[in-house]
Amino acid sequence: MEKPFPERLSLPLSCMNDYAIAIQTLKLADPRLGTVIDQVGECKLTQQSGDLLHSLARSIVYQQLSTKAATAIYHRFLELYRDRAITAEAILETPDETLRGVGFSRQKIVYLKDLAQNIQTGLPTLEELEELEDEAIIQTLIKVKGIGRWTVQMLLIFRLHRWNVLPVDDLGIRAGIRRIYQLEELPNKKTVLQVGQAWNPYCTIASWYIWRSLELP
Repeated sequence: MEKPFPERLSLPLSCMNDYAIAIQTLKLADPRLGTVIDQVGECKLTQQSGDLLHSLARSIVYQQLSTKAATAIYHRFLELYRDRAITAEAILETPDETLRGVGFSRQKIVYLKDLAQNIQTGLPTLEELEELEDEAIIQTLIKVKGIGRWTVQMLLIFRLHRWNVLPVDDLGIRAGIRRIYQLEELPNKKTVLQVGQAWNPYCTIASWYIWRSLELP
């Protein structure tokens, strides 16, 4: 399972009442999820920091790696720019051999530099993306090499804090649904969407609890 990214900042306390409403709504709409909510406890969904380049660069690092391995590479990547800002220009000026030295695969170097080039040629800022609907943001960002729907959904959840995101292709979500609803096999996209209908408009909060359910005994 690709896990949501580390190093996040807590959300403002003003969100507490919104969480309470979301959790109560979910418990009433889906008793099985409600049981999980009671077992997991307080929702601690938190938010990443950084601009779009930083957020998507971090996501590229974490793709297809264990959290431990990706975190080590990510910190070595940050060290490359400790004396300067991480900008598109800085990334494009970094030799491929240097990026290989901190742990990037050749494919991920291509992804990282394509992201930097797209930033330079006018990819929207986070502030501009915040004005768009979720699907419009997805379609805008998947044009970048190595950025797929799942990656953008993680950005929607953990950076833009959109409330109604259901990452149907996420293995953790599928495994959690299988466990909670006692399915014989991992659910496909259609089944995940059917189960998730009850969670609208709080699919993001439900997804967080589904992920956490995998940590329960």
